[in-house]
Amino acid sequence: MPAYARALAAEVQLVGKAYVAAHGQPARVHTIFFGGGTPSLLPLEAYTEIFNALRGHFALTPDCEITMEANPGTVSRAYLEGARALGFNRLSFGVQSSHPHELRLLDRLHLFGDVAQAVSWARAAGFDNLNLDVIFGIPHQTLGMWQATVHRILGLGPEHISAYALSLEHGTPMRAWVYKGLLPMPDPDLAAEMYEWASEIFEKHGFVQYEISNWAKGDGRRQTTDFACRHNLQYWRNQPYLGLGAGAHGYAENTRYSNVLAPAAYIQRFENAEARPFPLSPALAQKTVLTEKDELGETMMMGLRLVQEGVADSDFERRFGVRLAEKYPQELKTLAARGLLEWNGECVRLTKAGRLLGNQVFREFI
Repeated sequence: MPAYARALAAEVQLVGKAYVAAHGQPARVHTIFFGGGTPSLLPLEAYTEIFNALRGHFALTPDCEITMEANPGTVSRAYLEGARALGFNRLSFGVQSSHPHELRLLDRLHLFGDVAQAVSWARAAGFDNLNLDVIFGIPHQTLGMWQATVHRILGLGPEHISAYALSLEHGTPMRAWVYKGLLPMPDPDLAAEMYEWASEIFEKHGFVQYEISNWAKGDGRRQTTDFACRHNLQYWRNQPYLGLGAGAHGYAENTRYSNVLAPAAYIQRFENAEARPFPLSPALAQKTVLTEKDELGETMMMGLRLVQEGVADSDFERRFGVRLAEKYPQELKTLAARGLLEWNGECVRLTKAGRLLGNQVFREFI
């Protein structure tokens, strides 16, 4: 872990210097997100080294949102107090379920009691912006079991909730078990019922759905929220971000890129490393320079995930020099007629039905 922290600090330094060389001043940063694996396993001493590099080579805004993903059961009150003192101001706990057998099926080591304890410690440490992740559509999961999990997480009083349908990822044991017939295939109709029920309950508890899978505390009458994840909004608005660390992905200077995945290989890349043109670093594994067609499609696909904001015609024209109705006349007309999109000439967004069939909508623009 110390060697990894040193390598990451070196990457931060090299990329920060490359930005200054290209633009004449440090990059202004309004969000930092330490994502999974399990960042909460990294000792606070390692974070101190990383934060020193970040603050030394980037211009962090005074209200910078700094998030740590954490698995319940991997944190203590002392650790969270130390993280808060370093500058973390948002936590995202991977709860996934409140049922022990579902957690075992998902290969999670914690129990729901660990979640409640972690939330209590986080509050004591001064965190006032907590996200809880949950999963629905788990094999053998009934609607009643899902409802119990939702009520239990609401009882913990989070500011933000992320609810995702189970995805059978390639290379995972669960996918192998399903295709071998050891577990039932997820039921899309039941998953849709779970999603719609949760959406209604979250709204009743003062949450605003601002993205297909994300809800935040806010003003439901005005459909606004102060607790939307600013970091993820950067992705959904298809705006630039830097990927730093092993396996990280980034998007800047019209280029999407990824770093080497294995930590050992990542560390080795920074032995006697030299800077590369921004935004790339010695850890680069692959890169793709985007065409305008790529950017158009990705802007629509990501922007339509924002169920309240959608894609504004004025923003689209400012970025691409063409209006939505000129670029996608048939797509807008057809999808609106099918009840999947709302288009008023100024903004396009998914309908409630469209949220369930988002992938069918998105492919029309790719």
